[in-house]
Amino acid sequence: MTRSRRTEQTADTRQALISAARRRFAEQGFAATGTEEIVADAQVTRGALYHHFRDKAELFRTVMEQVATEVAEQLVAGELARDAELPSDAWTQLRQGFQSLLDISTADSDFQRIVLIDGPAVLGNQSWDALVERHGYRLLSEWLERAMAEERIDPLPVGPLTRLVAALLSEASIYTAGAADPDTARIEIGIVLDRLLRGLGRGGDLAEQPPVSVDSGTGPQRAH
Repeated sequence: MTRSRRTEQTADTRQALISAARRRFAEQGFAATGTEEIVADAQVTRGALYHHFRDKAELFRTVMEQVATEVAEQLVAGELARDAELPSDAWTQLRQGFQSLLDISTADSDFQRIVLIDGPAVLGNQSWDALVERHGYRLLSEWLERAMAEERIDPLPVGPLTRLVAALLSEASIYTAGAADPDTARIEIGIVLDRLLRGLGRGGDLAEQPPVSVDSGTGPQRAH
């Protein structure tokens, strides 16, 4: 067997494990998923699993990274498409993007279960923070700087502002995902989140910042 063929088979085995684990983690959760189920679904040996991953937690971390990356790319693509159709300032784009993330937190079962519910519990707050930093801090800080340059929000230290806004968004997403009635929770947390964020507006003038839609982009909402 040539080196390239062996490399291809190794990559295929790894991807089969990740895909099988993702399905199980999304449907059953981390705790209820056994490695024997994952290897059976992937049609590989247990030895193959431990060749690629130290343990189930490392496999879960890889799956969580994959899901988070997909969602981050989806959000960026969605907001770029929205801006191409209806150009807006950086602060409005950010606030609309936050509402889009809440939509995903409600509708995307993989993201909801793997990243928002099991992620912090399985890997701990440090891993959760690292995930947010890799997939959100840099982009969020750039957009906040643009909003300040456009004089849409008050000039504030970008580092702490980025962390606090990211923490607020993370808590809003986790709250929505874990709610008994996610659809109602999504609307309510969306209203509260945007109301808090509008307080960052230039001079704190909420009257000059109409709320963005909190109902899956169906139009302006009544101010609260």
